[in-house]
Amino acid sequence: MLGTLVTEGFQLTDDPQKAEVVIVNTCGFIEEAKQESINTILEHGHLKKAGACRVLIAAGCLAQRYQGDLLKELPELDAVVGTGEFGRIAEICRDLLTPKKRHRRLWMSQPPYLYDELAPRMRLGAPHSTYIKVAEGCNRNCAFCAIPLMRGKQRSRPVESIVAEAKRLAHEGVKEINLISQDTINYGVDLGLRQGLVQLLRELVTVDGLRWIRPFYLYPQQVTDDLLDLYAGEEKITKYIDMPLQHINDHMLKRMHRLGDRAAIESLVHRIRTRIPGVSFRTAFIVGFPGETDAAYDELYEYVEQSQFDRVAAFLYSDEEGTSAVEFEDKVERHVMDERRNALLSLQESIAAAKGRSRIGSVLDVLIDGRSEESDGVQEGRHEGLAPDIDGVVYIDEESTAATPKATSEHTVPLLTAGTFCKIEITDAASFDLVGRLVTHPAN
Repeated sequence: MLGTLVTEGFQLTDDPQKAEVVIVNTCGFIEEAKQESINTILEHGHLKKAGACRVLIAAGCLAQRYQGDLLKELPELDAVVGTGEFGRIAEICRDLLTPKKRHRRLWMSQPPYLYDELAPRMRLGAPHSTYIKVAEGCNRNCAFCAIPLMRGKQRSRPVESIVAEAKRLAHEGVKEINLISQDTINYGVDLGLRQGLVQLLRELVTVDGLRWIRPFYLYPQQVTDDLLDLYAGEEKITKYIDMPLQHINDHMLKRMHRLGDRAAIESLVHRIRTRIPGVSFRTAFIVGFPGETDAAYDELYEYVEQSQFDRVAAFLYSDEEGTSAVEFEDKVERHVMDERRNALLSLQESIAAAKGRSRIGSVLDVLIDGRSEESDGVQEGRHEGLAPDIDGVVYIDEESTAATPKATSEHTVPLLTAGTFCKIEITDAASFDLVGRLVTHPAN
């Protein structure tokens, strides 16, 4: 949307007080995300009196899901724009800024929209790391999930389109691409591709300039040996698996409409770790799904303790309209869900801390992200087992750079350049973060 707006002549501002048009891109995945979206709309609604705002728009998944309800319940809104209308955002803004055309309305269609390599993009994050969406929608039928209702059936971009975008990004200086979709393991099935993700990765590793390629969200089915061998053998594919398992109890998995059982999950996790030495494994679980007994939760807790995953996210179950789980009667009370999630996350924090301490003394390739916003004189980076935004970081004391052969004769401390790779010796560890010192500057 930002790329389209800039291309069409709109000027962006970081100051909401100065914006004539405010667009809130909403999430509708779980209750907490929906509430955050609504609070953000309300927060920016006051700008119609206190700022320059003439038009307030809600876009994205919550908008697609609740459409007219949002307009009815939130009079601050001028328009609700669904996930199928992103490509028309400039046209929508122009109409709403034109007095004769302006009236509150929905902009909705079935969500077939999927950007291609020709779509304008404006990247707001680090210039050396970005995301590429490889598909939209989902064909699964998980009992708790409303994504298919908001995003539709899976629609994959052609391999050629994704590779063309990756080449352009690499030419712009991107070193790390993160592949995202709602069901990445299923990439290409709608295009008739066999092992589509394998085909895509084999093409992407040939793109000059890219150093790290990280697929997100692998469903724990259809994980072939070809895919795992590609992870193990291709240096550009990060040794990083992001695979939400959701639960481990057989009864819970069946109620969730998840394919496979505990035995299949344990076999798959063992297979991944065996075939990809040194792999970092991130997963996610839902606590408090209807019917989750103390015994079922205890089984999940013990499994997390036993499996020693590198990263674990825990989400509270919430009723989502249109999903089959809404009809289940044996709901878990909120305070019980909170207790279970807190205990699970506390366990994982101790596991992550121990894993961090085990890295002390090792030397890692670290991608420098830039100056830390939290501490002066410290830079941040990530090794391949740390994904951007959701995982920890490696903190590097800038003074450690003065002791390297590249230090200047004037004894000034040379800064590490964002987007370069350095050898960092790990000297300390916190719960999820590492601390290190520079061993060698990058050749580039």
